[in-house]
Amino acid sequence: MSEEHILIDRDDKNIVMITVNRPEKLNTLTKTMWGRLGDIFRELSDDDTVRCIMMTGAGGKSFSPGNDISEFEADRSSTAKAAEYGELMGRNIKAMRDCPHPSVAAIRGICVGGGMELAGLCDVRICSKKSRFGVPISKLGLVMGYHEIDALRSLVGAGPTLEILLEGRVFDAEEAQRLGIVSRIVADDDVMTEARNAAERIAAGAPLVHRWHRKFLKRLQDPTPLSAEELAESYACFDTEDFQTGYRAFLEKKTPEFKGR
Repeated sequence: MSEEHILIDRDDKNIVMITVNRPEKLNTLTKTMWGRLGDIFRELSDDDTVRCIMMTGAGGKSFSPGNDISEFEADRSSTAKAAEYGELMGRNIKAMRDCPHPSVAAIRGICVGGGMELAGLCDVRICSKKSRFGVPISKLGLVMGYHEIDALRSLVGAGPTLEILLEGRVFDAEEAQRLGIVSRIVADDDVMTEARNAAERIAAGAPLVHRWHRKFLKRLQDPTPLSAEELAESYACFDTEDFQTGYRAFLEKKTPEFKGR
């Protein structure tokens, strides 16, 4: 069932589309769906041919309103069950954050709770003017665990994270952009087109460079001084075939075709 609710497709540009496919429930996320997402990202991490990952919700009305509350009685009704669920979430979030490939979220409609967490794990987040955001879990008496709160803190900072959690408001696209939750806002009918265009621009770039930039930015969140080896890695691109391809294409006024090596 999780494979029906999480669709995956790849095109000839090696852009992988992941669709949360539960439109009859506004794409609410089940425990099994989260597990499937984690498995997909781990598999994609080992595939160097991937150029970009896109994520969206089926149906156009909702990216996702978060986790399916009807599962709470079975999966999160006690400390022990919640701890097991939290370990699963931690593994899945780590798989998404550690994936070396750049990603784009196409957000239409509702993007709340776990849905906002999922979208926030993408590098570029494009939403519609009608999109709505928030994490109103305090109204459920529910705590956001360390793995999840760290992902949100990394996206918007500690102050805005606390504001979002304390007030539990659902807010509009303009406020989401001000907070840094979304990268850009477009007309409702243009979300998929703009997200696709962004993915194609990313896919046209040198994949090794994208992976290095993502790695370096993640490393810079650690205050530990950079080692000599780490500093040297920032110049490794000059020994790649892609650098020679890009450099020559620029001089010859041609479009480069990068190979990822």
